[in-house]
Amino acid sequence: MVTPQLPPVDSLSLRQAIAQMIVVRASGHWFDDERPYPQWEADQATLQRWLQAGVGGVILLGGSAAEVAYKTQQLQSWAAVPLLIAADIEEGVGQRFSGATELPPPMALGEIWVKNPQWAIAFAEAMGEITAQEALSIGINWVLAPVLDVNNNPDNPVINIRAFGETPDQVSDLGTAFIRGAHRHAVLTTAKHFPGHGDTATDSHLTLPTIPHPAERLKTVELPPFAAAIQAGVDAVMTAHLQIPAWDDTYPATLSKSILTGQLRHNLKFSGLIVTDALIMGGVAQFADPDTVAVQAIAAGADILLMPSDVDEAITAIEKAIRGGHLPQHRIYESVGRIWQAKQKILRQNKLIFPLGINRDQKKIQKTLGDILQNAQKQSTTPTKLSAFPDKSARNLIIVDSTLKSSFLRPNCPAITIPQHHGYEPEIIELKTLPKLQLTSEPTLVQCFLRGNPFTGKLIDPVQAIAQIAAQIPLQGVVFYGSPYFLPALQKALGDIPWWFSYGQMAIAQAQICQSLWESPLQPITNATEFI
Repeated sequence: MVTPQLPPVDSLSLRQAIAQMIVVRASGHWFDDERPYPQWEADQATLQRWLQAGVGGVILLGGSAAEVAYKTQQLQSWAAVPLLIAADIEEGVGQRFSGATELPPPMALGEIWVKNPQWAIAFAEAMGEITAQEALSIGINWVLAPVLDVNNNPDNPVINIRAFGETPDQVSDLGTAFIRGAHRHAVLTTAKHFPGHGDTATDSHLTLPTIPHPAERLKTVELPPFAAAIQAGVDAVMTAHLQIPAWDDTYPATLSKSILTGQLRHNLKFSGLIVTDALIMGGVAQFADPDTVAVQAIAAGADILLMPSDVDEAITAIEKAIRGGHLPQHRIYESVGRIWQAKQKILRQNKLIFPLGINRDQKKIQKTLGDILQNAQKQSTTPTKLSAFPDKSARNLIIVDSTLKSSFLRPNCPAITIPQHHGYEPEIIELKTLPKLQLTSEPTLVQCFLRGNPFTGKLIDPVQAIAQIAAQIPLQGVVFYGSPYFLPALQKALGDIPWWFSYGQMAIAQAQICQSLWESPLQPITNATEFI
């Protein structure tokens, strides 16, 4: 196999060089009519035109791992210059693409770190390695992880359990361990969201949050994980759409030269790729028009523009800014030089073009996942087993924030099937409609799936509604999957009613807890993977 070659940077026309700085979004699904977000995901014809015109990378979301393996080959075949193909896979390839491994949320490792840092670090390295190996096997060469935000605000609606923890030491230890594990394979890694999105109570997908802290606080809390990642050799840093008055009272971080060039390039000595967070997000889209945002991000020091709202207009706006003397041309070729270095890293190991298909030790991976989740679980101080109802006269009330986005709930998932073995019939309800629930007298198990997610705006507190249920019907117990920040209030509201908690929402997390709720199943359950 002949290793693909990159043309000399100075052989690119200005427009071709600008195009290399653009990463566009596409669906991992093979057919256009399966795109879940067609407003952001280009159709096949448009994607082919962009790549043939020199666009430098693609970020994928959705589809199966098998589809993506073919899709990445197709994308590379359309491009004259080998592509960077990225994915937001902070919790494993299976987080975005079915048929691959979904890993626990990073904060599960933070929970373990408090008790045993060595175990947590080993688990973080394993997570990085599993993610990188599976990503490369389906043609993804750029891992948009780890998240290095210090989540010290429990009301954070968008970072939350995506972070490794609430202290700089936790996040630094585990983030750098993830990078070391990932770098056992030829992928790029990404520290995000610079300079730190952990202490916000609003979502930058929707609006522009402000970090009001003085420079000294930023230096001691927000920056250390990024400094550690740079020391560990992280390949890229993703910007955050945040207003940080201590450093720049005019521009958000993504558009701020004093933050990207001053703090990140000069003070932290970072020489790798600076990539913006998605430019369609409200945090910058509401700040200025798309053309201004694209030009200003490059002027601030960004090398790669992620998901501009109109690719052709962004390239033209940047070209006009250079022709008009508003942006120096050398900035473009400096960035393309860094992009070339990143692509060469992957090309040297021949992993860029030819995905090999997932080949994994499934038993070893499942054991790792089980160990992480088991060590991070919490429950009532007094172990309790639930009653069984062979006549199926009990209710399994499953609470989610959105039924349409609850991919972890399927007809055969453990949160449904295991309680059914014991007479608990499922009823699924969205949290926002919980106060309107018609309460009946049958014994009830509540399972609540709630965590921080993009575009949710703010976390909705479920505790009051669950407490009202507990006061009116025979509540057998509560299982909570996701964010730990509701637990203190939940424990107080439940009193003697037993509860269990898992950071994970995937099938293996459901099976671990649900199999522990009863003394023995009414029908034999051989193992958790029966439901996975």
